[in-house]
Amino acid sequence: MQKIDLKNKTVFVTGSAGFIGSNLVLELLRTQSPINIVGLDNMNHYYDVSIKEWRLSEIEKCAAEHPESTYQFYKGDLADKAMIDQIFAKHKPAVVVNLGAQAGVRYSITNPDAYIQSNMIGFYNILEACRHSYDNGETGVEHLVYASSSSVYGTNKKVPYSTDDKVDNPVSLYAATKKSNELMAHAYSKLYNIPSTGLRFFTVYGPAGRPDMAYFGFTNKLLKGQTIQIFNYGNCKRDFTYVDDIVEGVKRVMQGAPEKKNGEDGLSIPPYAVYNIGNNSPENILDFVDILQQELIRAEVLPADYDFESHKELVPMQPGDVPITYADTTALERDFGFKPSTSLRDGLRKFAEWYKVFYKI
Repeated sequence: MQKIDLKNKTVFVTGSAGFIGSNLVLELLRTQSPINIVGLDNMNHYYDVSIKEWRLSEIEKCAAEHPESTYQFYKGDLADKAMIDQIFAKHKPAVVVNLGAQAGVRYSITNPDAYIQSNMIGFYNILEACRHSYDNGETGVEHLVYASSSSVYGTNKKVPYSTDDKVDNPVSLYAATKKSNELMAHAYSKLYNIPSTGLRFFTVYGPAGRPDMAYFGFTNKLLKGQTIQIFNYGNCKRDFTYVDDIVEGVKRVMQGAPEKKNGEDGLSIPPYAVYNIGNNSPENILDFVDILQQELIRAEVLPADYDFESHKELVPMQPGDVPITYADTTALERDFGFKPSTSLRDGLRKFAEWYKVFYKI
């Protein structure tokens, strides 16, 4: 593994107003300064833009506290090749973290176009820019880290999910685009010797998260007195992973690039890796809802006498969903000495406290 010191390096983070991206930028400013960070986000309206704006304002505040570092934000689209090429030409990033993507399984069923634009064309533009970063003998990109997803495991029956498992049966277009990213990265790693690492994230949650995720959507509905639907009659398990754990994993992986080396045929062995980042302990969705409601009462988002039973409805499985996600994280532990450890209660407590402040309840 090639060790990379992030200090004084230029890091390009796409999706930097997103949930994981914004938290990563904050963590890098706090722990890796002096560092030069370039962020890109299209600020689309897939969910409430005011949350993205809040995240960006938190980054601005943090950047002001670290004047030894630089932070520059571009509003733009991954699918805009000219813009991506311009950013690479101007900033010459040493490390690229591609978190920009159209997320969500259900939305991909009704709006496939957004996924092809962002996740396929957008990622291709990043790969091409990485490839050309080595032109004219330049050092170029030392490590490309990109977001994949636990969705790639589809309906695999074997758990926990291992990166050694075959993942040829996606059950949503979103999953198919993420698996495609891994395949494209592998080809580019082989052809152009680009060190790349894909990270399969498992159900990320926390403060200022995505409103389309269950815990956030449930909270919004309960507050309005609406009924929440629990899919597969509550027989779903998810490997919920707190955002700080995800960010710590990403930060560590950024600093260890797959090594460039040649095989017996003299040709390069692709410097390519894929890891799971998950909590390695799936929680039943009913237990999850139970902890969520306790924490919402504790944070005074909901009244102490709230009648949850009358606001719960057990319904069948949704198209594109899977009954369980469960990460095998042994490779991450072995190579980076890291395993997510935040308990669901601690994570949901932080979310409930943030929610109360953000929505001024």
